Amino acid sequence: MTAAIALADAEGLPAVSMRAVASALDTTAGSLYRYLSSRDDLLDLMTDHAVGELKPYPRPAGDWLDQLQALATQQLELHRRHRWLGEVIQRPTAAGPQTLSWFDHCLGILREVPAPTTAKFEAIALMTGTVVLFSRAQPTGQPFAALDPARHPHLTAALANPGPPPKDDLFARALRALLTGLLLGERGQEAVAEGVHAPDRAVGHRGQAG
Repeated sequence: MTAAIALADAEGLPAVSMRAVASALDTTAGSLYRYLSSRDDLLDLMTDHAVGELKPYPRPAGDWLDQLQALATQQLELHRRHRWLGEVIQRPTAAGPQTLSWFDHCLGILREVPAPTTAKFEAIALMTGTVVLFSRAQPTGQPFAALDPARHPHLTAALANPGPPPKDDLFARALRALLTGLLLGERGQEAVAEGVHAPDRAVGHRGQAG
């Protein structure tokens, strides 16, 4: 898998083919087909191998939200190393052993959260979606260089008075709002508005990862 992942990292996912990987290994594509039936099988193994890089999972002190945020930050670093991951994980496929282990760890963190199982799966999926979105973000230079105060008065006013900078970066704030909103509903939204962790109010004790 190392050769296939290195190829995807360097040249992008379209460059990954059985022939290209075989060439990197100084062998023939036919030899790979003894172990893999298709390119899709190769992509599945690459994905699961990359997810395995998330181990050991972070175990920060704090509540379930702290733990999921740490896990998502680690996941974001992984996706920035392997930018093709965001594309390949959208394919319908069976989860490999490393992916199953990661999902199980996430659910262990959430085991004390009073939310339906479906909401927990949705939260984990959307957490990954948020990671993919932020991993693709690139510096934009001067996005408002063409700003015309006469044509864009509201944008001009907003940029003139941006207010104090937020305490946390956008990734942390978006993730916190997403997770508390999905898992705790109105209680979570109220807590985010107050700037505190919703879990401290909704769960009697701090849930720890298994």
